[in-house]
Amino acid sequence: VQLQASGGGLVQAGESLTLSCAASGGPFSRYTMAWFRQAPGKEREFIAARRWTGTTHYSDSVKGRFTISRDSAKNIVYLQMNSLKPEDTAVYYCAADVKGILSSVSRHYGYKYWGQGTQVTVSS
Repeated sequence: VQLQASGGGLVQAGESLTLSCAASGGPFSRYTMAWFRQAPGKEREFIAARRWTGTTHYSDSVKGRFTISRDSAKNIVYLQMNSLKPEDTAVYYCAADVKGILSSVSRHYGYKYWGQGTQVTVSS
């Protein structure tokens, strides 16, 4: 399984950005796909996840601003980020693993597969 994250860049506060995570080596029909981020000097932080059932989960810090979605036909997971803030600046990683419907999705050590990360910088 390989994950390729892309779409990062430099934006101003209040603007939007969409990240993509292309998955290969599947099938991924039963995978939970997630996004994490890591700012310099900080631990990796859970952002959003989408279970294979379609259920989505978000951290409180991005709820209402970010949306995770999935194109199952293309094996691509998206993270639509709106109303970006300077504190959203970080390297964003996509992750994937098979998880039960009641398993936690927010623990980074619970994911076997990771993308390489894409930098998002939000200027004030």
